[in-house]
Amino acid sequence: MLNTAVKAARLAGTIINRASFDLEQIAVEQKEQNDFVTEVDKAAEAKIIDVLLSAYPSHAILAEESGASNGMNDESENVWIIDPIDGTTNFMHGFPCYCVSIALRQRGVITQGVIYDPVHNDLFTASKGAGAFLNNRRIRVSKTDRLSRALIGTGFAGRKKNPEALKEFLRMFETMTMNCQAVRRPGSAALDLAYVACGRYDGYYEKALNIWDIAAGSLLVSEAGGIVADFGGESGFLESGNIVAGTPRVFAQMLPLLKAAE
Repeated sequence: MLNTAVKAARLAGTIINRASFDLEQIAVEQKEQNDFVTEVDKAAEAKIIDVLLSAYPSHAILAEESGASNGMNDESENVWIIDPIDGTTNFMHGFPCYCVSIALRQRGVITQGVIYDPVHNDLFTASKGAGAFLNNRRIRVSKTDRLSRALIGTGFAGRKKNPEALKEFLRMFETMTMNCQAVRRPGSAALDLAYVACGRYDGYYEKALNIWDIAAGSLLVSEAGGIVADFGGESGFLESGNIVAGTPRVFAQMLPLLKAAE
């Protein structure tokens, strides 16, 4: 199953890379305010679904652009969760921070995860209980144990201009900035989580995400020895879209500060 997801992600990456050479020719639709989808998103997603269903025709699909399909419902045992381009706005502007994200949820548990960065040809993979890998080399979260020395990733919903949500984000941003070494906001939640898994970040937090943004990345972090939870320290982040991740000690120092800033 993991190999099939890797094949799908690489094929989607080929479509994305080919399109990136002529961004001005790409057709763009606006789904809602500041929320865009390109013809490349749709083509990459179609390729991913084709590869997955060719191998597993009975599996359900939950994808960002086409939604639920192939019999997807609450009772589905096997569900592929797909984001063809996480970081579409970055892609549209030629900003080299976006990726393909594919996860498999079996009986409610994420068991396989693939994040592919086509710009840098970085392939992150994880299988539940079998560890996390970057380009077939085992990865672990960093050894950073103090928030004051940590590089933290974050993001905020740029689509919906909610003043209260922005104020909350700015409170959290101020808190983290004052307590960690530095904060970064590149604009791809899936890659942010992959970076925690391989030690490029020491922690990460964000609110109001979709399941396809974080399903694969959350498995990578946990399989790399990190901790992933919601802002209450519980396991409901896939449902709420509110996520905190990091090395065990950095996570423990982030959580109460973020809670206090909510």
